[in-house]
Amino acid sequence: MFIGLISFVGMIVFLILGIVGAIRKSKKTKRNFIITGVFFVLLIAALSFSGEPSETDQAESPITEEKDEVEQEEPTEEEVVPEVEKKEEPVKEEPEQPKEEVKEEPQLTVSQQNAIRHAENYISTMPFSKTGLIEQLEYEGYSTEDATFAVDHIEVDWREQAVRHAKNYNDTMPMSRQGLIDQLMYEGHSKEDSTYAVEQIGL
Repeated sequence: MFIGLISFVGMIVFLILGIVGAIRKSKKTKRNFIITGVFFVLLIAALSFSGEPSETDQAESPITEEKDEVEQEEPTEEEVVPEVEKKEEPVKEEPEQPKEEVKEEPQLTVSQQNAIRHAENYISTMPFSKTGLIEQLEYEGYSTEDATFAVDHIEVDWREQAVRHAKNYNDTMPMSRQGLIDQLMYEGHSKEDSTYAVEQIGL
């Protein structure tokens, strides 16, 4: 482009000099016209080269277009809204608490209920050892199972029963210490309870 401009200016200048020289019939007229022709050829050549895109321009143009397309496709910072992914927290499963087992009381048979009532009546009127009360209930006609069940299901202090038994014997008939201990053991009291009972009444 720069060469074309110089050629154009040179061609005009030497063309004017050639015309002026022709009018004045100068010896340099011919040379001026020759130089004008040279500048004219240079001008034509410069215009022809400037009109065709160079290989460098052709190679760079697709890249430039691609860059333009990429720039157009990329959203601006204002358009970009950052999406915060919410991580779902794992739900903590609480350990199952062991269910309290409700112990259901076994339903008593009529015979068991009567045996319990009979045992409570006996124990409230006279002293008994555990084995002595079971034998008394069996004597009344209850089975060994029902008699044992009844005695196991009443609240009795068997040591206190031994003391009561010792007092009754001591009030009705005189006995030695060892004789009373043996009698209480015969009634079904343990040796420990029998000895304790004798000591409680002062023998």
